[in-house]
Amino acid sequence: MDPFLTAISGLAWTIVYIDAIRIGFRQKTYAIPMAALGLNFAWESTYAVHDLTAGVSAQGLVNLVWALADLAIVYTFFAFGRAEFPRFVTRPMFTAWGILVFGASYAVQWLFIAQFGVDHAARYSAFLQNLLMSGLFIAMLVARRGLRGQTLTIAIAKWLGTLAPTILLGVLGNSPFILGIGIMCSVFDLVYIGLAVWVKTHPDALAAADTPTLAPAAETAAQRGVRA
Repeated sequence: MDPFLTAISGLAWTIVYIDAIRIGFRQKTYAIPMAALGLNFAWESTYAVHDLTAGVSAQGLVNLVWALADLAIVYTFFAFGRAEFPRFVTRPMFTAWGILVFGASYAVQWLFIAQFGVDHAARYSAFLQNLLMSGLFIAMLVARRGLRGQTLTIAIAKWLGTLAPTILLGVLGNSPFILGIGIMCSVFDLVYIGLAVWVKTHPDALAAADTPTLAPAAETAAQRGVRA
C-alpha cells in the first residue's frame, strides 16, 4: 500500500507541474499562486539538497525533479506575472516583491527545520503549504474571473496528489495533524474542482457577474439626477 500511495502522489504532482508549465507558457501567465509557488520551490530545493547530500535516494531525486519543474514555473511568474498586478506596480517593484516572497519562503522552511527537525518539518510544512495552495487556487480563479492559467487537470491532479499522502501519513501513519490538514485540503480541492467544472460549462458566468447589478445602478443614478 505504501509504495502505491507514494507512486500516486508522485505521478499526480508531476502532472500538476507539467500542466502548469504548459499552460503558463501557452497563456503567458503563471499557473501556481505566488505564495504557494514560493513555498513549494523552497521546500523541494531544500529537501532535494538535504536528501542528496546524505546519499542518492529515490525521494531526493524526485524532489530534485520537482524543484527543476518548479523552476520553470518560477520563470513564468517573473516573466509574465507583472501583467497580473495593477499598473502602479512597476517591473522593479514586482521583481523586488517576488524576491521578498521567495526569500521569506526559504526562511519559513528553515524555521520549520529548526523547530521540528528535518523529518517532521518536511511533513508539517508540506501539508500546511498545501492547504494554503488549495485556498489560493480558488482565490486565483475568482480574481482572474475564469480558468486563465489554470486547468481542470491541475485541479484534479493536485487533489489526488494530496489525498494519497493524507491516507499514507494521516491514516496509516496515525497522524491526527496530517489527517486533519489533509481533510481540509480535500475539501478546498473539491470545491476548486467543482468551480472549475462550473466555469468550463458557464464560461461567461464570472465575466458577466457584475453586469446586471452595475447597469441598473447606473441607470437609477441617472434617473435620480433627472428627477433632481
